[in-house]
Amino acid sequence: MSRISDLADQFKVTKGKDFRLKDWDPADTAGIKDKEHAEELLAQGVKRLAELQDRLYADNTWSLLLIFQAMDAAGKDGTIKHVMSGVNPQGCQVYSFKSPSAEELDHDFLWRTTKCLPERGRIGIFNRSYYEEVLVVKVHPEYLVKQSMPSPLIGKDVWDNRYASIAEFEQHLARNGTKVCKFFLNVSKEEQKQRFLKRLDDPERNWKFSTSDVAERQHWDAYQDAYQDLIRATATKQAPWHVVPADHKWFTRLVVAQAIIAALESLDLKYPTVSSAQKAGLAEARKMLDGEKPAKR
Repeated sequence: MSRISDLADQFKVTKGKDFRLKDWDPADTAGIKDKEHAEELLAQGVKRLAELQDRLYADNTWSLLLIFQAMDAAGKDGTIKHVMSGVNPQGCQVYSFKSPSAEELDHDFLWRTTKCLPERGRIGIFNRSYYEEVLVVKVHPEYLVKQSMPSPLIGKDVWDNRYASIAEFEQHLARNGTKVCKFFLNVSKEEQKQRFLKRLDDPERNWKFSTSDVAERQHWDAYQDAYQDLIRATATKQAPWHVVPADHKWFTRLVVAQAIIAALESLDLKYPTVSSAQKAGLAEARKMLDGEKPAKR
């Protein structure tokens, strides 16, 4: 087994030209067989992540954007919940993007997500994202009609144009201090089926299930092709994809945590330096506090 600090690199894609999704095993655990040990490592990772997030907030020059994409029941919500459990809520924002509203459809496809980007010093999490526009819309091209795009622009090049727009957008973010880290939680078709059945069998999980989930499952192969195409087109050094095995949730969470830690550590974050004048002010403040008379009870 590789060092835990290098774990995320095993699943990172920075050049997508020759990427083939079938080469990536959804059940891979990188030699880690002990779930309890993995959970201990995750707890350590969560603690480290909290420390780095505190530095990110204090440094206030960089921001971090985490993008999660996956088939239904791959574990996006649970991964976000467990991995980010130690992060200060004041420094983290989560946005879940569902079907676009009428207002959103009257803008370009990047508009609704652009306005939700994280400020400097913060972590932004997109639970689904602008990548839906080259996933669900590509699998269901009839949705393009609802976007009121000029008809000459809805041709065979529309997907390549969107890939190019996304890649250029992510390069723009990188050039302006937003670190982009993207996760595709790669669940197998059989594991998805078992998770659907658990939701149906458990009354407390029924609310998580929608009949539309089964309907979309019928397009499994088309979605796999769409994911492969978008990773090929948009995996870059500045905005890598992590193709994370998702059949074992405990392993998924560990890989994601390590990837986020690696991303933050690459920024060389520092607490602000206190100037001589500020130190003098701090010394004066301490002198005033020490000189106060004890409060009467």
